[in-house]
Amino acid sequence: MTPQMRHRLVHAGWLAAALAALGGVFVLYVHPDFLVTLVDQVWSCF
Repeated sequence: MTPQMRHRLVHAGWLAAALAALGGVFVLYVHPDFLVTLVDQVWSCF
């Protein structure tokens, strides 16, 4: 594998991770009740 191909694969990986994070945030904004339930469950541990 050439260094240029490796460089492109690294950039593609970072791009995929960023898009997945943005998609996750979007899903949480669309379904805020899920986030409230999750926070309530975490808070009940304390």
